[in-house]
Amino acid sequence: MIYTVTLNPSIDHIVRMNSPIRDGETNRCSSEDFFIGGKGINVSTILKELGLESTAMGFLAGFTGAEIKKEVEARGIVSDFTELESGNTRINIKLKGASETEINGLGPDIPMSCFEDLKSKLSKIKKGDVLILAGSVPPSLPDDAYSQLLSAAGEGAVTIVDASGIQLVNALKEHPFLIKPNIAELREAAGLPTDSGGSVISMCERMRSLGARNILVSMGADGAVFCLENGEAYAAEAAVGTLKNSVGSGDSMLAGFIYSYLDEHDPAKALKMGTAAGGATAFNDDLATKEMILSVLNSLPDPKRI
Repeated sequence: MIYTVTLNPSIDHIVRMNSPIRDGETNRCSSEDFFIGGKGINVSTILKELGLESTAMGFLAGFTGAEIKKEVEARGIVSDFTELESGNTRINIKLKGASETEINGLGPDIPMSCFEDLKSKLSKIKKGDVLILAGSVPPSLPDDAYSQLLSAAGEGAVTIVDASGIQLVNALKEHPFLIKPNIAELREAAGLPTDSGGSVISMCERMRSLGARNILVSMGADGAVFCLENGEAYAAEAAVGTLKNSVGSGDSMLAGFIYSYLDEHDPAKALKMGTAAGGATAFNDDLATKEMILSVLNSLPDPKRI
């Protein structure tokens, strides 16, 4: 079984603007949409689209949390969220015009008793099960929250982390099977400025020295790189299309990669599928469908060993 954990899910309010925002004035949008969000939920959604079952876990609160649970279950995903007694799951505002601007909410406070309950659930994960920890961590939880959750997982679980900053760095000591930073997150974790240069391979080697085993790096228009624990590395070209939505693209890449890798254990094929899934979502207003992913997949060249 595959388990995804989203500690800080959201409802994403997409607001499209035909003109620049005027500070201090009333601004009107040209169109809007509401999508449930959260990196782990996005991964579960794409996995379901590709035919893999998963259980979505994490924390929900209030009327927004109830809506997320309803939508997750409507998608055919097993829901095992912990429902909090107070607060509301956050709403994130995504402003789309000439550029994209995001305003992300904080989310509810997570009582430590609920965090301990989640750790207890994860302790029941069996050898061979896949555990995916993805997304931001509420400020009410400790800096080593992901590390604690990895430690709580049953022995032999395949553990995957899609996080950034101190949560990612602290999680590395638990030797996750895979981490999936974007290029800025990789630089940050390697101790470099997020806008600096530097060899992706050398930064991945740094991550392995800290405990990571395999590293999947998304790089936007520059494609993606997969560095394996045996020292091999593969590079994939980015999919070509019109960018409509960067939200969820990295999550889709991770889901596509997992789907292929669990099936064939072929790193190049998995990287290609991940790149296709990420591109398909980027070219769509919402998360991609299976048909969209396969269409993009057929247009991509095979990754190259580097």
